[in-house]
Amino acid sequence: MIEKKDIALERAVLIGVVTKEQDEAKSKEYLDELEFLTYTAGGEVVKRFTQKMDMPNPKTFIGTGKIEDVRVFISENDIGTAIFDDELSAAQERNISKILGCKVLDRTNLILDIFAQRAQTSYARTQVELAQCEYLLPRLKGMWTHLERQKGGIGMRGPGETEIETDRRIVRDKIALLKDKIKTIDKQMAVQRGNRGKMVRVALVGYTNVGKSTLMNVISKSDVFAENKLFATLDTTVRKVVIQNLPFLLSDTVGFIRKLPTQLVESFKSTLDEVREADLLLHVVDISHPNFEHHIESVNKILGEIDSSDKPTIMVFNKIDAY
Repeated sequence: MIEKKDIALERAVLIGVVTKEQDEAKSKEYLDELEFLTYTAGGEVVKRFTQKMDMPNPKTFIGTGKIEDVRVFISENDIGTAIFDDELSAAQERNISKILGCKVLDRTNLILDIFAQRAQTSYARTQVELAQCEYLLPRLKGMWTHLERQKGGIGMRGPGETEIETDRRIVRDKIALLKDKIKTIDKQMAVQRGNRGKMVRVALVGYTNVGKSTLMNVISKSDVFAENKLFATLDTTVRKVVIQNLPFLLSDTVGFIRKLPTQLVESFKSTLDEVREADLLLHVVDISHPNFEHHIESVNKILGEIDSSDKPTIMVFNKIDAY
């Protein structure tokens, strides 16, 4: 699995495109978010590259001239990582790595890396590992060519393909195993939820880093982990709260983000059962954020995907002091 190493801030460049669907303002906004993701993962952004295109290049995502600019900048400025704002195909990732000669990540890979750092409980770790395996499976061939480059041709010629097949089988078996493990934990959690009786359930939902955990701490007078980084909370926390003699259960859930990898939505569907089974949603919005309307849209979209868009919802405007 992809593990985080304890090192000084990794120097990175960000690469995004401006297309018909994504104008310059939106592209900048996505790259701002990508920069915050990079910072959360332990990186520092040295430069951003954007290119106007009708559609991304199927071979190298950006055009040949632009990728040459990126290559030159990387080699002259000791850059270790190039991060693309959209998900790259296995072939694109392979081609770009060959040209740039550095580590190449896409938004999905970066988010998975942050989730891997943040996962505290065995349940969250299992979910992240499943998402990582599903992301890895179609990309195994690229990883082998990467090994070839490192170790040269001796011993790598011929059986490479069979190695890939063996690897694929191992990863597929691992996926099946992790899915079974998640099913077992889901059953246990469903029993736990059933044991909570008929109390009213309230779930905090919202974009990542809008202050859900901080709000949870204030309302429930508890100390759930909270910090000013993306995805500080991965595990759902449930607390019993009594306000004016009215008891209810309050749960804090994983934050949402635009372009959330499908693997993660799938893996975390069970964590979001707290949202599905809630009687009331508190949709927390960071009102000080210049794009809070887009955040609201993104959250509503994901709520739709998990069949929770018709629940009674109270919108809570947070960080009003920073507005």
